[in-house]
Amino acid sequence: MNRVVRGSDGRLWNVRSSLEWSNPIAGDDFEHDVNGGAGPAILMFGVLIVLVATFVLWTPAGVYIPIWLILALLVVVLFFPVRWLLHRPWTIIAETPGDEEEHQPERWVGVQRGFLNVRQETAKIARQIELYAEPDMNGSLQPTE
Repeated sequence: MNRVVRGSDGRLWNVRSSLEWSNPIAGDDFEHDVNGGAGPAILMFGVLIVLVATFVLWTPAGVYIPIWLILALLVVVLFFPVRWLLHRPWTIIAETPGDEEEHQPERWVGVQRGFLNVRQETAKIARQIELYAEPDMNGSLQPTE
């Protein structure tokens, strides 16, 4: 997502967000960020595929399988990957090159989880810039140097 916003002081801000495929480590979360890697998830997904394949292959030829059962199995298989994808962290960046007369270049960075939350937060940040010429200091973005 990328949005250009004109601040109340006339500066142009670029507000953008991008999906993070790995969890960013914050200073406060470092000791609690224990990750087993992708191995266990791949193993569990493989076991699930084997169980579903076994269920399908061992079904006798004369048995009628209703379509709702197939859809239910599909929902069970796709639930956690879709949930994982929808709750990935997004990095939101608001920056302006500044101008040569009064204002220095600024860059504000923050992390938000969830696609819908990111869209709402981006709209909120854009509105803050339009009204007050910079993002909210108490919001999810913090200035960087």
